[in-house]
Amino acid sequence: MEKTNNLKFDAPSFGKRLKGMLSVDFYRLFHTPLFYIFIAIAAIIPAMIIGSAIMGDGTQAPIFTNVWEAIAVEKPLYVIENIGQYANMNMVFIFGGIMVSIFIGHDYKSGYVKQLFTTHAKKQDYMMSKTLTCALAMACMCGTYLIGSILAGLFSGLSFSANFGSLICALLGKVIMSLGWASLYVFLNIIFRKNFWISILSSFFFGTGILIIGAAAILGNSGILNIFLYGSSVFACLSSNFLSVLICLLCSVAWSVIYNLLGTYILNKSDVY
Repeated sequence: MEKTNNLKFDAPSFGKRLKGMLSVDFYRLFHTPLFYIFIAIAAIIPAMIIGSAIMGDGTQAPIFTNVWEAIAVEKPLYVIENIGQYANMNMVFIFGGIMVSIFIGHDYKSGYVKQLFTTHAKKQDYMMSKTLTCALAMACMCGTYLIGSILAGLFSGLSFSANFGSLICALLGKVIMSLGWASLYVFLNIIFRKNFWISILSSFFFGTGILIIGAAAILGNSGILNIFLYGSSVFACLSSNFLSVLICLLCSVAWSVIYNLLGTYILNKSDVY
């Protein structure tokens, strides 16, 4: 009696699936002018901020006296007193949101998503890959923003004095928050995937932190605001320490998990095309 050999095809593991999607997304990111345009924008922003902050009419002191004030505020301030307290590295997250909207919007406009979900059924892999790819892009924007700030500071003659331990913690906190912000923007673009301009406007609106600023106007500089993305982004300040970095990490990871789960649920329950 002849034996029949049953061929068993194992589905790719989660790690292999995610690695494959990340390789495609990284390739698409690094081979599109969009990424380099926003990298350049991130470098130009601090030059514009510092240039406008040190110019005056001679009747008032300049807003900035130290170059690192273009990176972060001295202490967590959710209700700003002047534009200098708002204009810092958090601006990266606003422009980063616009970049994410364009990057994901192209997936739907080009038909890439339809092709992808025809052969790749795991919506959670798409969410995670897009989140990690966009987080890396925003982390790179933070890097060029730092370079732009240093060059602008050298050109303008601003002081570079700082508590460098706190400065490093502030920079680490900002970079870590890229993960949480990327997950939010990917989630928003999943919701508004058929309305490109609404997705951009929503990313801009939430990136400005208007909701947290409004809450702070009522609650004051309450530490409870640190549990939100914009709150923790402000918490990464020039008086940061290891605890500040840890809070930024916990907040960023928690919100990325929440937004990825919600985005996956929406993709599974609705027409993704």
